[in-house]
Amino acid sequence: MTRTVLVGLTLAGGLGCGSGGPTASLEATSQVHAPERIPIEAVAELPVPGGSVPTAFAFTPDDRHLVYLRSPDASLVRMLWAFDITHGIEQKLSEAPGGGVTEENLSHEERLRRERQRELGLGLTSYRFARDTHRLIVPLRGDVFVQDGVGGSLRKLVDRSAGAAIDARITHDGRRVAFVRNEELHAIDVDSGEQRQLTTGAAHGVHHGLAEFIAQEEMGRHYGHAWSWDGAMLAYTEVDERHVPQYRIVHQASDSVGEDSYEDHRYPFSGAANAKLELGIVQAAGGPTRWLDIGNDPDIYVARFQWFPDGRLIAQLENRAQTRLELVAFDPRSGKRELLLVEDSNAWINLHDLLRPLEHGSGELAGAFVWASERSGFRHLYLYGQDGRLIRTLTDGPWMVDALEGIDENTGKLYFTATKDGPTERHLYETTLQGGEPRRLTLLPGTHNVTLDHGFARFVDVHSSVERPPRVTLRSLLDGRELAVVHEQSDARIAAFELRPPELVALTTQDGETLHGAIYRPDEHVRPPYPTIVSVYGGPHVQRVVNAWSMTADMRAQYLRGLGFLVFVLDNRGSARRGLAFERRIKYRLGDLEVRDQVEGVDWLVRQGLTDPARVGIQGWSYGGYVSAMALCRAPETFKVAIAGAPITYWEGYDTHYTERYMGTPAVNPTGYLESSVMRHVPQLSGRLMLVHGLLDENVHFRHTARLVSALIAAHKPYQLLMLPDERHFPRSKEDRVYLEERMREFWLAHL
Repeated sequence: MTRTVLVGLTLAGGLGCGSGGPTASLEATSQVHAPERIPIEAVAELPVPGGSVPTAFAFTPDDRHLVYLRSPDASLVRMLWAFDITHGIEQKLSEAPGGGVTEENLSHEERLRRERQRELGLGLTSYRFARDTHRLIVPLRGDVFVQDGVGGSLRKLVDRSAGAAIDARITHDGRRVAFVRNEELHAIDVDSGEQRQLTTGAAHGVHHGLAEFIAQEEMGRHYGHAWSWDGAMLAYTEVDERHVPQYRIVHQASDSVGEDSYEDHRYPFSGAANAKLELGIVQAAGGPTRWLDIGNDPDIYVARFQWFPDGRLIAQLENRAQTRLELVAFDPRSGKRELLLVEDSNAWINLHDLLRPLEHGSGELAGAFVWASERSGFRHLYLYGQDGRLIRTLTDGPWMVDALEGIDENTGKLYFTATKDGPTERHLYETTLQGGEPRRLTLLPGTHNVTLDHGFARFVDVHSSVERPPRVTLRSLLDGRELAVVHEQSDARIAAFELRPPELVALTTQDGETLHGAIYRPDEHVRPPYPTIVSVYGGPHVQRVVNAWSMTADMRAQYLRGLGFLVFVLDNRGSARRGLAFERRIKYRLGDLEVRDQVEGVDWLVRQGLTDPARVGIQGWSYGGYVSAMALCRAPETFKVAIAGAPITYWEGYDTHYTERYMGTPAVNPTGYLESSVMRHVPQLSGRLMLVHGLLDENVHFRHTARLVSALIAAHKPYQLLMLPDERHFPRSKEDRVYLEERMREFWLAHL
């Protein structure tokens, strides 16, 4: 399920309807003021105002240059750039040969991988540095290019003529590159160009070295192979999906009726079969695979695997119920298995990427590693010995660690980003391997995304807040002092569109929980109480209300504000970065507490004199589409209008890893599945509903909306349906997005 909230395009807004309120003011606003302030086309434009920011930062091994992807014309088309830290000069390193990636020139597999990664960038979209050299690789449309250092130029290493090279990865020393071609794992020597196929036996439904659908979509594991530290071995997964039924998606708008007019996906529905995985190790020079003992449970998930500097392969193995996670070490030569630690949860395990080995430890730190756990109710860092023995707790408190940014073993300092200064903030902190009270290094309030250099002297800080668009600076890791400005944009649209920051608020529910929200008030000449739009996602692993520019650059909210609506965003219980107790309240009964919290949010607005209770609606996409449809059915006294985009309507129709984490299986929780279905509550629907869905959506199948339509017809309930025949889960065509915005605007105005 989509968890990347793309501001202004997440179809997560809504609107109220009914009688009463300042109708004349609204009509005047919609006809005169909004078009001259924000054209509706601007709501669909990417990047959003202030949103053209460099990405994928990496310091060269000598820390003399900072490398990143950036668009010189503030579009989606990116190029590779380097910032000379000594002289403060930026230079373009490379641009994609032949124009790079577009939405039209990719293979089917590459398009699906972009969907899994929520990648919207064009041109040159990714690169990877070798850890210990200046060599980098650039995968591009099935080819692989290599470049030696900042002064080098791109040269083609792997040609797609023999089949697209997928998921290319380079060794630490830069000598070899591994990739998957025609479902098999290959390796190439960078200097000699000698290629070798390392695996055999792939068939229809069996592949080597690529992450399966469920790993990419729901587990955050986008890789299926990994190099050992010395580059002599590769660990990889064998995925067997032959027993998983195929789900066919027909390209209904296609001119063709042949094989290119449909696509088949092996989709693991909740309660049904998962892919079968094996984890193996193969020598880079070739030879047989050593298969590892990942247990006898056929439903085990290989959540993560990575190499440690001492030569061991570490795997994270998760049970199907996602209540137990084992950290297991394998000796690559003997295959011997050692259990290092176990995480158990009576809620669920939230997977993460915070496992980090120490490279040069001695004494009790020899072979030690840092691990993150939510055993306290909040995700914190712990130091473990080589044998899995807990040495000490490194962080603690009623806040959570977002990411482990670096460990300086020379000084014993550890750097991480966290919510310590509030759940709507993200800051960089420093502590030590001995633990102790963290010290905050980022100075300005807001959201900070950081990348540390190798010498632990400087860091890149991408900072924004609701008041400030993103600004990229180089800062001292000693005290957070600014050393250089890497990128500071000037976007005329911010002033031209009169983008006003939302008001960040907090409210208390009847049972005493604090919820965070954001209010976009209408223009000053429209008087309260206002017709109100609740813009919702509402599901786990997403937090929308943050002190970040993404809130201000929510172009749909800004546009609707200009039409005279109040737009309200509220992170209900179940959403991210508030701790496990806050999240787990939705377990086994989705679509209930989320709606009740959103109702409390509307009631709070009414008590403030801001909202006209007769004209409240709700809008969302994906999980937000689900919450929107449920809200219209389960709280018709509050919500009068809803737009539900790509909604899940019944959880038996969604995938295993996501659904079963929160709902269990249909066999163990039949009542929960029944009550969590939108169709169950259709008889209570009394408002106006608009459904939007892409016919090619391979994540939330159009079948969800089709089944809801059948239930609406059976119950004689009116609805409107907008189908996007050529779109998947997120509309990529600007023309489709503009058309969608126009139809939604008409729907709101018609029913107010």
